[in-house]
Amino acid sequence: MRATFQKESVSEELALEMLEAAIGKARELGKAFAIAVVDESGVLKSFIRMDGAPLISVQVAIDKAYTAAGYGLPTHRWYELLMEDRPLAMGAHAINRLIVFGGGYPISVGGRIVGGVGVSGGNAEEDMKVAEAALEVLDKSDTSRGDRERAQEHT
Repeated sequence: MRATFQKESVSEELALEMLEAAIGKARELGKAFAIAVVDESGVLKSFIRMDGAPLISVQVAIDKAYTAAGYGLPTHRWYELLMEDRPLAMGAHAINRLIVFGGGYPISVGGRIVGGVGVSGGNAEEDMKVAEAALEVLDKSDTSRGDRERAQEHT
């Protein structure tokens, strides 16, 4: 029997770089967002509520990141799944912190989910653009390029 196991997680450096990239995209869009990066367990790693971002966007951004990390699926894909699976749709409201609209993406490195990024403050398309800007940080790493491409295939 094994008593422990190892798992990989998003580093603080990556979490901060992703946050900075997302802030840059948010400024480009001219809107204020809440932006969250969580580790593989859904625990907050880096976060900002930009000046003027709606209060409600704080928890929504964190929960988008949590949902994406927890299920390894972009949040906007949940809506499609719920439309295809009536029993799941009926019970989804009971799944704590589940977000089913755009703006949350898993962070995958080397084929492993190491965290999630969540953005809230705009419409779903804007939230997704800001979150995708955070994921572009992964493109700097050759080992992560394929993971980002696979994540984008889910969009």
